[in-house]
Amino acid sequence: MRLALDPVLLQILACPKDKGPLHYLKDEDTLYNPRLHLRYRVTEGIPVMLIEEAEAVGEAEVARIEAKIAEDGIGLTFEPPAGGEKEEPR
Repeated sequence: MRLALDPVLLQILACPKDKGPLHYLKDEDTLYNPRLHLRYRVTEGIPVMLIEEAEAVGEAEVARIEAKIAEDGIGLTFEPPAGGEKEEPR
């Protein structure tokens, strides 16, 4: 049985390596970083966000994932700040 991630949690999930947004592939239980081509697994509804646990994705798999994202209209977990600038902590 797959457990979906909480929508509130999805709004704040970021890649621990580059701090950027991710794509949530619910039916594959993964979070995907399109900038670094890394995939983080989701186990029993809990994202495993450890850099050393991330899976590097090869070119063929990148193409498949990016086609799926486009076809299914899968958005990012959050919108990055304009100009690629990181927000200052409050």
